[in-house]
Amino acid sequence: MHTLSPQDARAAYEAGADVLEIPKPALARVEDFSIAARDGHELPMRLYAPSHEALPVLLYFHGGGFTIGSVASHDILCRQLSHLAGCAVISVGYRLAPEHRFPVAADDAWDALAWLSFHADDKGLDGNRLAIGGDSAGGTLAAACAVQARDAALPLELQLLVYPGCAARQDSASHLAFARGFVLEAADIDYFFSHYLRSTADRDDWRFSPLNAPDVDGVAPAWIGLAECDPLFDDGMLYADKLRAAGVAVDLEIYRGVTHEFIKMGRIIPEARQAHDDAALALRNAFNKDLQT
Repeated sequence: MHTLSPQDARAAYEAGADVLEIPKPALARVEDFSIAARDGHELPMRLYAPSHEALPVLLYFHGGGFTIGSVASHDILCRQLSHLAGCAVISVGYRLAPEHRFPVAADDAWDALAWLSFHADDKGLDGNRLAIGGDSAGGTLAAACAVQARDAALPLELQLLVYPGCAARQDSASHLAFARGFVLEAADIDYFFSHYLRSTADRDDWRFSPLNAPDVDGVAPAWIGLAECDPLFDDGMLYADKLRAAGVAVDLEIYRGVTHEFIKMGRIIPEARQAHDDAALALRNAFNKDLQT
């Protein structure tokens, strides 16, 4: 992928996005709409729900190194989470690099969450029970939003982080061990970040590297799902440690023998379907915790 232009890389990723996915779950509601970001840009959104009830909501950010990926590329995953968790999922089409460099994606993510906190009821959803989540770069955006939500006194039930990028630099043991031959290669990561970051100084901004957040006290509880054979494995482990050290409840799941992107390979990898079930259980438990006490 790193040999392609960003436009060709996006097309290639979209073409293969559902090749290894499970069959598409049917849902009662699938609706496309858009919202205005802070600069007036219209962000595409897709709502999934298994019923027309006032359901709790997971706001989801797709992966793709801030350069590729879309609402469409993660359609089946979002459908599956909605189906299994019995909640609504809203997938966000944040803007991509290099046309839109850091911090545009981070700003779009926060704008989407801020919008949802005020307008969930307008969509017939339960605005009092919100969660955020994402995979890879989307996990980075979700982690950053959790910190911003804490600062804005916006309550979240859960942050659902699937192999999130969390570190300023890619020099940990897992980045070195899995630099080649494990789906996401070091050259791909360099390619993505060269398009996304304006300068090396952006690497130290906690919205790009949540491990650099001054503190994470009081952020939402986390479910973190990691692939064992993934350059980002150490990122997720270190962020789980940072959250736990701050007293944040963390449910950490490690899926052995699988690579980055595995959660979208449910047709052939049993661990992907297990991760779907685990993530959905975490969502159900978070959304229904008041009913359990």
